[in-house]
Amino acid sequence: MTLGYARVSTQGQNLDSQNDALAAAGAQRIFTDRVTGKLRNRPELDKMIDQLRAGDVVVVTKYDRLARSLKDLLEIVEAIAAKGAGFRSLAEEIDTTTPAGRLVFHVFGSIAQFERERITERTREGLEAARRRGRVGGRPRALSPDQASEARRMRDQDGRRISEIALLFKVSQDTIRRV
Repeated sequence: MTLGYARVSTQGQNLDSQNDALAAAGAQRIFTDRVTGKLRNRPELDKMIDQLRAGDVVVVTKYDRLARSLKDLLEIVEAIAAKGAGFRSLAEEIDTTTPAGRLVFHVFGSIAQFERERITERTREGLEAARRRGRVGGRPRALSPDQASEARRMRDQDGRRISEIALLFKVSQDTIRRV
């Protein structure tokens, strides 16, 4: 039996294109998750792996739908293989039911992991360079240092209600609690 697995990271994303591609590839049953790939706890993936039988093939549109890291990808494909099943990725044309497909799978997985690590490294380098130039990312503070000091004084010394101070400064009550 051919089983499909589709995943999107957020509830707002659409699974239609993955489902269509998996159906066209012959998936007789499709399991879908709407969770980030970083989380290993994916209920439908776990259910699919539990139901695998020898000779089954798991199909995904791209292998990053199955896992975000090489380690995770290898563990999942190993769990699939332990059940006697194969793995196919449509975009990368990987098919672990053949020796050549297993080799290509490991090479592609390594390249993808390398690229993710390089992206992370370049992002970190860019942020460090910006900080050296005095630019700090993130959301601007809701209150200036003087406003924060005044809000703190009103809260702690004058005993004014947090809701009143928040309304006065036009910020949330949590902002006043944090000052």
